[in-house]
Amino acid sequence: MFGHDICLVSALLAAAGAVLPALLLLVVSRLLSWGGLIAALPGSSFHISRRENHGNVFKTHLLGKPLIRVTGAENIRKILLGEHTLVCTQWPQSTRIILGPNTLVNSVGDLHKRKRKILAKVFSRGALEAYLTHLQDVVKSEIAKWCAETGSVDVYTAAKSLTFRIAVRVLLGLHLEEQQITSLSKTFEQLMNNLFSLPIDTPISGLRKGIRAREILHSAMEKIIEEKLKKQQTSDYCDAFDYMLSSAKEDDYELTVQELKETAVELIFAAHSTTASASTSLILQLLRHPDVSERTRAELESEGLIGDVHGYCRSRCHGNVISEESDAAEKSTSEWTSAINKTMCFEAGDKEEGRRSRTHVPYLSLEKLNQLSYLDCVVREVLRFLPPVSGGYRTVLQTFELNGYQIPKGWSIMYSIRDTHETAEAYQNPELFDPDRFCADRNESKTDRFSYVPFGGGVRRCIGRELALIVLKTLAVELLATVDCTLATETYPRMQTVPIVHPVNGLHVFFNYRTHGVERNRRESTHI
Repeated sequence: MFGHDICLVSALLAAAGAVLPALLLLVVSRLLSWGGLIAALPGSSFHISRRENHGNVFKTHLLGKPLIRVTGAENIRKILLGEHTLVCTQWPQSTRIILGPNTLVNSVGDLHKRKRKILAKVFSRGALEAYLTHLQDVVKSEIAKWCAETGSVDVYTAAKSLTFRIAVRVLLGLHLEEQQITSLSKTFEQLMNNLFSLPIDTPISGLRKGIRAREILHSAMEKIIEEKLKKQQTSDYCDAFDYMLSSAKEDDYELTVQELKETAVELIFAAHSTTASASTSLILQLLRHPDVSERTRAELESEGLIGDVHGYCRSRCHGNVISEESDAAEKSTSEWTSAINKTMCFEAGDKEEGRRSRTHVPYLSLEKLNQLSYLDCVVREVLRFLPPVSGGYRTVLQTFELNGYQIPKGWSIMYSIRDTHETAEAYQNPELFDPDRFCADRNESKTDRFSYVPFGGGVRRCIGRELALIVLKTLAVELLATVDCTLATETYPRMQTVPIVHPVNGLHVFFNYRTHGVERNRRESTHI
């Protein structure tokens, strides 16, 4: 019935351009934006009942067109590994237009392979190690803002601000004033809000708004890109532009300014919403499970990652620099230097003591993060329990068999990450949040790697997955080591799973710096 209604309205909309006033067309297009359509689709209970009745592969409809919905590790494996041969990625036309023709999401075949090879260097181990200190500075600075708030913080909104700043400052290396970053963030939100609009280009349509936002972002980046193209790298710090240019040169490929601008926006797009979603889910699960929080905090203490801030300040005052790398990073990050002065080095009788951290986290390294085995389990379980993206869409390139069914050429496939995580036989009690399922002695996903696909798989597997994991782990370390968090509402929010997992009406939390030193104490279930 729902599919029939959408099909009917779509038919009316197709003919509307010639007969309806522009204003009415705009109203209809806004009501039928991709975001609105996705949000209005039947929920998980509908798909659960269909799966129980028809199995892991069944036919439904989207916008009146046949859609095959797929669950199960073996079925997903065939789809993800069949990219470019059996299936190809499917994005709405508006998304392809707004992001631009030179992006990874718009590339197929050999062009996709070349672009992915160039971008791979942006997320290489050497690059990630170089980003980490700067990334941690941004996390510290944003947490300082959360703790400075007198009221509660909307975690999802704050997390989007955090991931945008990481993308702009760490990945793209843009040195902008706070006012400029705030302005660009609002522009990027406008782009995101219209990324899934109907492809109707009118002066006040969602598509046109998205294009205007993209052009503003491109303009902000053009000057720094042109400067990088004209001269050799002069800074000790390499950003994504530097790595892309270096990688392209090695591959004997010359990147144009337009390609770099489009790739820069795509990098922000890729690093923004999904990582913000995962960050929000991480904080939610730590609040819900204080035993997990305490066990993770104990691991941080055992690894020497929770120190007395007074000792840190005395060390700084006596000229004992922690390391050349961290000292250089602090000098290049004025915002965190200010945060140190305001939120860390204070007298015991300071009136604002309740808002100052008594603990300090030293600068992290990839090696140190890799040693935090239980934290790794926690992050992996968050991504299993609440994967940021519920699934993906593909178009069938040639008829093939899946789970005993013939899937016709030209049809669409939606593979469900969430359903697969919830039903995979590999997991014991998948409805429970249980980080221990990923510990070495159990590692429930090892029997079938496609039972755990928060980052997708195959040639389209998320190229920035390691950076996303580093962001989540760094955020967890800084929060658990320095902050007390309290749920500001009586109940936990319901989570909406489309198009990106996020809390309905927000996750509202009070953040305060810990005032009880490094000792652990038991908290109520609404505390971490």
